[in-house]
Amino acid sequence: MGSSLILASLPFAIGIVMLGLGLSLTLDDFRRVGQYPKAAVYALLCQMVLLPAICFGVVLAFGLPPELAVGMLLVAASPGGPTANLFSHLFGGNVALNVTLTAINSVLAVVALPIVVNLSAGYFLSDGAALGLQFDKVLQVFLMVLVPVAVGMLVRAGAPEAARRLNLPVRVLSVVVLVGVIYAVLYAERENLVGYFVSVGLAALVFNIVSLLIGYGVPRLAGVDHRAATAAGFEIGIHNTALAITVALSPMLLNSAQIAIPGAVYGIVMFFTATGFGWLISRRARRPVAETS
Repeated sequence: MGSSLILASLPFAIGIVMLGLGLSLTLDDFRRVGQYPKAAVYALLCQMVLLPAICFGVVLAFGLPPELAVGMLLVAASPGGPTANLFSHLFGGNVALNVTLTAINSVLAVVALPIVVNLSAGYFLSDGAALGLQFDKVLQVFLMVLVPVAVGMLVRAGAPEAARRLNLPVRVLSVVVLVGVIYAVLYAERENLVGYFVSVGLAALVFNIVSLLIGYGVPRLAGVDHRAATAAGFEIGIHNTALAITVALSPMLLNSAQIAIPGAVYGIVMFFTATGFGWLISRRARRPVAETS
């Protein structure tokens, strides 16, 4: 009963998560991309182009079942979020760049999610046309993702004190939503959980590690400084799995607990890998200082 209630409220769950994101954004966050043009361009290219291609390769290499393959690509197409900002802050990244990338990625996800899901469902699923996000569902994703972000930004612009007071409760509620949807996924598929974790766990771990390394390494090779590259690494390696799970579970969209499983697994794995990644790159950044002192 509780699981059914959570599943029925998923469209509202997406709205809550995205409203919380909007409350933390301003137009200046979008304008700020001009301050970090190189870092922003390389990070967005990694997010929009490299990640889906890499994820597709990982999915094929591990031979994932069709629904789990689509779920992995759905994770790849999901933007970063507040968790990436938090890790960037903890490990010395450029948090302003994180906020800017989150803002841009949240808008781009409205287009990227339907495209990636349509292509992956058409490739992996025999009934991909039925499960893919067609035009009416693209519109639903647009309304559920972009409108709450816009509302949150309007509240932030028109009533900053109210936005400040709402920010913490909405963030807490977003965490509750994430826990709730992960519970719904795990409960609905409880009889197959061990098999799913065996099937997708290693693939999610590999994709997560590669995403973090690509997000940091590509900007660094392009001459971006360590702090900005750190921000890009977390933004690209940490995904808004709550959005991926709710899109997969929502009866109006994909309506599949199996497609949601990779999001739930990735959402657990990324906290451990991001911590290790942050420790390694912050230690590496301090090493030259220690050697020259």
